[in-house]
Amino acid sequence: MKSQTINNIIDTYLKKWLENELNTLPIEIEPEMADLAQDKNEEWRTWYPVDSKVTAAEIGEIEGRIGHKFPDDYKTFLKHKHFYELHISDATFCEHPVNTWRASLTNMVFDGYPTGFLIDKGYIPFANWSDWGLLCFDTNGNNNDDNNYPVVLWDHEIADEFKDMAQDFYELIIKLDEEENAKGRHSSSIG
Repeated sequence: MKSQTINNIIDTYLKKWLENELNTLPIEIEPEMADLAQDKNEEWRTWYPVDSKVTAAEIGEIEGRIGHKFPDDYKTFLKHKHFYELHISDATFCEHPVNTWRASLTNMVFDGYPTGFLIDKGYIPFANWSDWGLLCFDTNGNNNDDNNYPVVLWDHEIADEFKDMAQDFYELIIKLDEEENAKGRHSSSIG
């Protein structure tokens, strides 16, 4: 049930992106996600979300590099769709293209901000927040066997402070969807 809810919310916001024709970027798009009929001379390239090809072994490789297991609900997220952009409320999730998603996530964790502010202290960033912060898993927090860490918000202007955002990733996804709906910008069917 939780997996289906996460998948439905992701699908709703990706569909919104496509309906509003916002699925273009001025970069090379991976062939599996590209509009193959598009004129190759156009600067802005169209991309489409596709079913995820992420494997448990690939997730395990990143977990080993980070030194922490991902929450099961986040693994569901990673295994659902590939995308270049996913925005829900003020959260912009780390890009998740077919062939370079691991590099994108690794870059967010290790190269986005000095590691001494986040990963070295047990905070795993996975999404940007507005233009001033990051959503992170707090591996220092209480969790159960499925590693469903609390989610915190880190403001890059106040490096030593973290604001509690959600009890776990599932609660965060629900909260973000509710916030977006309250703004009147979107109405999703969670199902």
